[in-house]
Amino acid sequence: MFSSLFEDGPEYRKRLQTSFTPTKASSFIGLLVTLQEVHSVVPKHLHEKNTFKALLYVIRDVTCAVIVYKLGWLIDPFAKSLVQIYGAPQAFGIAVKWALWALYWHWQGVILAGWWCMAHEAGHGSLSSYSWFNHVIGFSLHTFILVPYYAWRSSHHAHHKATMSVERDENFVPRTRSEYGLPPEKIAYISDYHEIFEETPIYTLARMLFMQALGWQYYLFTNAMGNQRYPPWTNSVPKNLLVLQHFQPSSPLFKPHERNGIIASNIGLTVMSCILYLWTREVGLPNFLKLYFVPYILANHWIVMLTYLHHSDPTVAHYRAKHWSFLRGAVSTVDRPLLGWAGRFFLHNVSHDHVAHHLFSSIPFYNQPQVTEAIKKVLKEDYNYDSTNTFRALYRTFTQCCFIEDDGDIVFYKNKEGKAARVLARGALDNETRKSI
Repeated sequence: MFSSLFEDGPEYRKRLQTSFTPTKASSFIGLLVTLQEVHSVVPKHLHEKNTFKALLYVIRDVTCAVIVYKLGWLIDPFAKSLVQIYGAPQAFGIAVKWALWALYWHWQGVILAGWWCMAHEAGHGSLSSYSWFNHVIGFSLHTFILVPYYAWRSSHHAHHKATMSVERDENFVPRTRSEYGLPPEKIAYISDYHEIFEETPIYTLARMLFMQALGWQYYLFTNAMGNQRYPPWTNSVPKNLLVLQHFQPSSPLFKPHERNGIIASNIGLTVMSCILYLWTREVGLPNFLKLYFVPYILANHWIVMLTYLHHSDPTVAHYRAKHWSFLRGAVSTVDRPLLGWAGRFFLHNVSHDHVAHHLFSSIPFYNQPQVTEAIKKVLKEDYNYDSTNTFRALYRTFTQCCFIEDDGDIVFYKNKEGKAARVLARGALDNETRKSI
């Protein structure tokens, strides 16, 4: 059982062994699967939004965070009492204290990541038919965890409109051979790839830890891994403090009519920062770090992990303009059982039902499991699921998804050997009329 944590899931292995046919057509039966057909299999009642039900979920999430926060204040006194009142050894008291803090950090981090997911749903307008309700909930929850609600909502909507498009997607856009300065494929040696991508295990671990701990903030400030159609400085470290991508109202990421929302997000973050400063002065820096900052960093870890793995996988294709469509982009995401039951409960099905979410982002999250079951009957082999342990999948994607080619209408990530894990089936691009996705 323990060894399975380091093994690829059977669904992933099956994709590795199957040449990719975006049309997925039988040689004998011509089937045309359209977005309309996918919509037709989803019962209409699943589209209905229940404001009161959404509010109960929000209250539940906030209550969980408050309860865990209150319990956090009891950790140090409890550990101290074990030694001073009950006579436990000092080492035992210290071990219990830090074990309880680790437990607190884990669960509070998951709960706060759930706040991010709830605000994400609000940003899609899926909590309520009342837009003001969605904005109040989304703005409040995101601001508490220092996320610029309106700014991220804008770039995230752009991502949904162009998912897995090499030219137009907004997040985790693959870098190309030429961007890394690699020689053309026909004359490149393995040493050329190793020179760019070969790393020591320690350095790889350090880069992964940086991405998981600070990658979210780095993205917000620099639009790292964003779309290359923006000016060159838009996807790099800011050269001055005036270039703060998700915080600058005049950023190329936003349209003019969105700028008031960006300002509102910045005001909210300023107020929240002041509240945290005053609270830290009241309770002390150690309590700020233990009660808020560490869970905040761990929440960011879950946010980066789930968003990265939704759209980055060695076996899933990216499309250029000629062959991209909304449906193709939406089904080129991957459902994963992130955190098992806890992922469903606290993260609101965001990873378990991400394909359904991209197809129907306005459907409430509590109905998405039923949507997933409905669309699987239509998509069949085009539905992507991966039961691989999420940390194994993270390492696999981080080390194998290195670059894509500059040409090709449908492309897969290549690894540090310059090889793709999956290839197009022979004649795959010649059968577009059989099954169009």
